[in-house]
Parts: sequence; C-alpha cells; structure tokens
Amino acid sequence: MAWNEPGGGNQHDPWSGGGRRGGGNGNGGGNRGGKQGPPDLDEALKKFQDKLNSMLGGRGGKGGGRGGQGGSGKPRNTLALPGLLLVIALAIWGAMGFYLVDQAERGVVLRFGKFQEIVTPGLHWNPPLIDDVRMVNVTRVRSLTQTQSMLTRDENIVEVEISAQYQVNNPRDFVLNVRNPQLSIENALDSALRHVVGGTDMIEILTSGREILGSSVASRLQTYLDSYGTGIRLQTINIESTSAPAPVIDAFDDVIRAREDRQRTINEGMAYANAIIPAAQGQAQRLVEQGQGYRESVVAEAQGQVNRFNALLTQYQTAPEIMRERLYLDTITEVFGKTPMVLIDVSEDSPLMYLPLDQRPGGGASGEGDGDGARGESGELDPRVLERLRTTSSTQGSNASGIRREGR
Repeated sequence: MAWNEPGGGNQHDPWSGGGRRGGGNGNGGGNRGGKQGPPDLDEALKKFQDKLNSMLGGRGGKGGGRGGQGGSGKPRNTLALPGLLLVIALAIWGAMGFYLVDQAERGVVLRFGKFQEIVTPGLHWNPPLIDDVRMVNVTRVRSLTQTQSMLTRDENIVEVEISAQYQVNNPRDFVLNVRNPQLSIENALDSALRHVVGGTDMIEILTSGREILGSSVASRLQTYLDSYGTGIRLQTINIESTSAPAPVIDAFDDVIRAREDRQRTINEGMAYANAIIPAAQGQAQRLVEQGQGYRESVVAEAQGQVNRFNALLTQYQTAPEIMRERLYLDTITEVFGKTPMVLIDVSEDSPLMYLPLDQRPGGGASGEGDGDGARGESGELDPRVLERLRTTSSTQGSNASGIRREGR
C-alpha cells in the first residue's frame, strides 16, 4: 500500500526515514538515523502562503483551527497590498522608460510638451508618461516630385516636371516648427517654381535655360525653407522635363529644330573664322615687316646719297670748275646711255660726231639708228645730215681702199 494512500498504515514520508508530522519536538519529528529526502512541495507552498498572509495581516501558524483556536491573531495591515502593487507598478514604469536610438536617428525629447533636449544614438532612459521622445531620421534622403502647368513671362503655358531631394538638418525645427513638413515643402516648391518660371521666357525654359531654372528654383526654395524654420536642407533640384502644351508641341518642336540649325550654322562660321583670321593676321604681319624693310632700305639709300653729296660738296668747294665739268659729263653719260636716239653735230668746222657712239650707222650693235636719230620733226632726214653722211661715207671708203692696197 502506498505511503500516502488514505487508510493506509504507512503515513510517513518514505524519504525522511521517520515521522515528521507526529513528533512533539520543534522540528516536526526526529530524523532517526536516516538521511533527509527532497523537500515537500505542498509544505513549501503552504509556508509561502503563511508568510504572505502574515505580511498582509492575516492569521497563520501551525495547528491553527477555526475560529481562531490554536493560534494567536495579528491585526491586519491595510497598506501592505497597495504598497506591493505600487512597487510593482513603479518597476514596470521604470522599465518602460528605456529606449534605444539608432545610429541614423536623433531623438527629440519633449517634457510635458516642451522641448527638453536632443539625444544621440545609444541606450537612454526618460521617465515615461512625462517625457515624449520623437525619433527623426537625419541621414535618409527624402524625395518629392511635382508636375505643374504655369504661365511664363511671354504669356505662354509650359508644363514642368521637377523633383527635389532633401534631408533633415535640424531635428528640433523639423518636429516643432512645422506641423506637416512634407506639405510645407510641396507648397514652397510650387511657389518657388512658379516665381522663377513667371520671370523666364518659354523658349529659354524649353532649350538652354533649364540648368539656370533648376539653380534658381533651388536657391529660392532653400530661402523659403530657412524662413519657415523647417529644419530641412536641400540636396538637389532636378528639372525632369519641360514641354509645351499638347496642341502646340509640334510647332514648338519645329522652332527648337530651327534654333539648333541656327546655332550649328553659327558654329560653322566661327570655325571658318578661326581658320581664316590667323592666316590673314600672318599675311598682315608679313606686309608690315616688308614695309619696315623697305623703309629701312630707302632710309639707308637716302643717307648714302646724302653722304655722297656731302663728299662731292667738299670736292666742289675745292675745285668748282672741274667738279662742274665732271658732273656735266656724268649726267650726259647717264642720260644718253639709256636712250636709243642718235645725235649728230652738223657744224661746218667740227668733225662728224655720233652720240651715242655704239649706235652710229654701220658701226654698233644696232644698225637702225641712222634712220631714227637723223629725222626731223616732219619725219624726213635733214639735207645737211644727208650731205655729211655722204661725205663721211666716201672718205671712209677711200681710206678703206687705201688700207687694202697697202695690205697687199
């Protein structure tokens, strides 16, 4: 029969080696020569209940009967249970105050709705229900895209698609100054874009002015955001596309192509000018250098003539008659040396003289000088010249025949 079966004869714990319940001593029975076994779970639970009852002011003790018999009563402590509950609540409340801030975030601490501090990444504790911690990601790049139709300066309608990338620069301003930062930056971007497009012609927006348009919008939008105190810093502004309204887009495409052809023609002209202008500048420089050389040669020649004249002047002052005769002969030689005409002296008492001598009749390199040099103004030979020519010819013939006879 089991030791704890009702009605059984063995009412003792088999591990204890003896009775623990029936002994009269303080330890609940002797341990007669045996080893103590494992603790009784029911007894341990009962002891815990007794201690809890004693803390809460209830009755407890060994052998206590009903109606307070067999035990001494304690006055009940009415604050024990609320105190225990308060301690448990405080422990839960303190545990709720721990939080972790990620590396990419910053925490904005508000105490009863008022800004307290900005916490950095790491483990932090703030009293819950008193402090409100709002996490803000300061490294994520946020983006926004808008497509708007607006009026240009020359009263045309243009459709512009624009995108903006931004980051949170100041978590405190981002959380406290603006209720809806996303809506605020959308409205600010729309305002800045309309202001810049309204001051620009349509053809510039569609062609070469897109980069200028983007930089102008970025500068104005950042000014708006700073004045609002949004705590947002712009990264980039991109003009995705610009186009004319659909009904007139073909005509504007033709205009753009015409402008491109015009620019290409201008570029070709500039290339031709860049090729021609250096050659013309080189030729001009060559002409300038040739002129300088000619000037230097003329000046040198004039200086030589001056020096020669000064030398002749010195000789002339020494012997004027001789120098006059010499100059006369040099001048006559120079003048008649360049003319094909024949001059004949027909005076009666002077011998016949031909000037120049190398062109006299039958005796020079040219035998045609007698017909041209002896003609008068009417084109006929002077009779005196003819007579002298006959006389001279006969004299020269007789002299020649005599010389031939002597030679025999």
